[in-house]
Amino acid sequence: MLHPLQTPHSGYHWNGQAGRFFEGWYFRLTLPAARQTFAFMYSIEDPAGGRPHSGGTAQILGPDDRYFCRTCPDVSQFWAWPDGLGLGHWRGKAQTPPRLLSPSDFKDDVSEGYQVTATWHQGYFKDPTGGRVVWQYHIDPVYGWGSAGQPQQSTAGLLSSLQIFEPGWQILMAHGHATGWVEWQGDRYEFAKAPAYSEKNWGRSFPQKWFWLHCNAFDGVPDLALTAGGGRRQVLGWMESVAMVGVHYAGTFYEFVPWNARVSWRVEPWGDWQMRSDRPDYRVEVTGTTAHPGTLVRVPTQDGMAFRCRDTAQGDLSLKLWQRRGHDLELVVAATSSQAGLEVGGGPWESTWAQE
Repeated sequence: MLHPLQTPHSGYHWNGQAGRFFEGWYFRLTLPAARQTFAFMYSIEDPAGGRPHSGGTAQILGPDDRYFCRTCPDVSQFWAWPDGLGLGHWRGKAQTPPRLLSPSDFKDDVSEGYQVTATWHQGYFKDPTGGRVVWQYHIDPVYGWGSAGQPQQSTAGLLSSLQIFEPGWQILMAHGHATGWVEWQGDRYEFAKAPAYSEKNWGRSFPQKWFWLHCNAFDGVPDLALTAGGGRRQVLGWMESVAMVGVHYAGTFYEFVPWNARVSWRVEPWGDWQMRSDRPDYRVEVTGTTAHPGTLVRVPTQDGMAFRCRDTAQGDLSLKLWQRRGHDLELVVAATSSQAGLEVGGGPWESTWAQE
């Protein structure tokens, strides 16, 4: 049941401990024809239960950056695979124990909830005002986190398996094709081979401050995916600021990370993201901008889920990648999009955050 492009850390990380713990998943679906995006964000906190913040949350960023959120407070109704990507959470009691169900059984037996694997995503939620969101679609992964035909990589490198970083971060699928439908507040969106993406994070603490850029729906360049970001994270009790840029293009993975490249950035509190990275053999430049106000979404904190993150799925983005040929730079790919995901989180964000 596990897809061959399964990355390291795809499985659920909780080991049964009673202390503070969270795990979160992000699944993005971009619809170029409709010029819209759906981003599904799932989280589980303190899954041992019996603690003030024990429970799950399902958040959806929908058309025009509109926000939908429902809690799944019963941790006993959450399930996840330890050895691969598979999870779900029922809201309220279902007729069957929490586990992966067939699409028809899910529809018949689960009043509200979601289930997702590397190749399938399905859910149904309603809010007290009568609005509802229903979806089901199949995913064909194209890129995990690595070059085509090569072993998949940990986003944070080999040391990520030691869990010395807080939180852990893993891109699960840099690019894929989704086919199915979403019904959002009475509007139905049907799609075939739409760009899809997924990532996750886990641990006992969230970054103090971070930024993120994503796009796999570039104008005229379908086989191109970008994920980039940076943050202040905890490493064995002390804080460090790190950033990375990952590009998949034409079967090749171009990775710019602290152990193989110099990564610099300049990010405003909102509206402007600039990154540049140099390796001995490649250079990449990424610029993201937006005039949209963005939407606040919840993230795990020591005090539970809180609005400490601002997102838009309607950002403008420019990507340029060059290969070094002696003293010259040869352009590998240049592309733009107006359907980029842009984000800032944590804080404080009172002024420009720059690191050269």
